[in-house]
Amino acid sequence: MDTQELNIEALEKNLPQVLRFVDDLLELAGCPVKTQLQIDLAVEEIFVNIADYAYAPGEGSAVIRAEISENPRKAVITFFDRGIPYDPLEKKDPDVTLSAGERPVGGLGIFLTKKSMDEVTYAYKDGQNVLTMIKRW
Repeated sequence: MDTQELNIEALEKNLPQVLRFVDDLLELAGCPVKTQLQIDLAVEEIFVNIADYAYAPGEGSAVIRAEISENPRKAVITFFDRGIPYDPLEKKDPDVTLSAGERPVGGLGIFLTKKSMDEVTYAYKDGQNVLTMIKRW
């Protein structure tokens, strides 16, 4: 399993660098484009949430660890931050049968992340939020 880490300031303006980091590894591993797009959507959601909420009103950093394995073919992407403890998986899934106008704001991004990834887990350990996503192809 090839493992790489990116330590970066948790700012929305750094999202393109985070996506490039993940995409470069996925492309090297021969990840199909459709799967890569699903992973990108989830990476964007989690990173932007960290940037917007983890350290509010201040700023902090995030570490993104990407582990790519060949057999079985999968990506394990883990986010670490030392922000406010928060488990986004506890949030109740939105009622997607309602129109956008009828649904309360929020929660759709994490819902899409859970639907597009094979596994998503959260833990708070050693003073850090640790969110791990796994996608097989």
